[in-house]
Amino acid sequence: MSRLRWVVIAGVVLIVAGCSSLGEPEFTPSTGLAPENLGGEYRIGVDDRVQVTVWRNPELSVTAPVRPDGKISVPVIGDVEVGGRTPNEVAETIKRQLSAYIREPNVAVILTELRSHEFLTRVRVTGAVRTPRSIPHRQGMTVLDAVLEAGGANDFASPNRSKLFRKIKDKTQVFDIELGDILNKGRLETNLLLMPGDVITVPERLF
Repeated sequence: MSRLRWVVIAGVVLIVAGCSSLGEPEFTPSTGLAPENLGGEYRIGVDDRVQVTVWRNPELSVTAPVRPDGKISVPVIGDVEVGGRTPNEVAETIKRQLSAYIREPNVAVILTELRSHEFLTRVRVTGAVRTPRSIPHRQGMTVLDAVLEAGGANDFASPNRSKLFRKIKDKTQVFDIELGDILNKGRLETNLLLMPGDVITVPERLF
């Protein structure tokens, strides 16, 4: 009887454990940059590196950086406009142009290096600072970190009238930043965490 009781208890424990594991949310690693901050699907920019693969036609495949004119060169069809377009849009264009030379081409376009992406993630500090800067965003960066990178407010600044501009999708949010209190009084209420693409503006004093 005792043995049967322990078997039943063990079975209940296994069932409960299984149910709890099924109920746990799946862990998804964070990229550190929300898709909405990139404006949706990524669009190819200058200096990005693009790989064009034509199935069963390796001689037509190519990997190349995007030139300053926003184009890459593809064998047989020549220059293709890729700047400002998504990989799927470029693949469809190449497929359509190659159809004049081969039957039903299967084309894939892959971004192998996102070099232009860096500028989408930068933080800018402008206005009455000693050295206006465009700074790569780093996790945990705050308003104070960015302003110190720019050398701090200059002698003509009105730091407590500073603003933080943040674009999310098609809207721009504006936050009041009391930079003078942050720098001189250690009051950190408006020392906000920064997001990629944020712009901090420090105005000059009104004379």
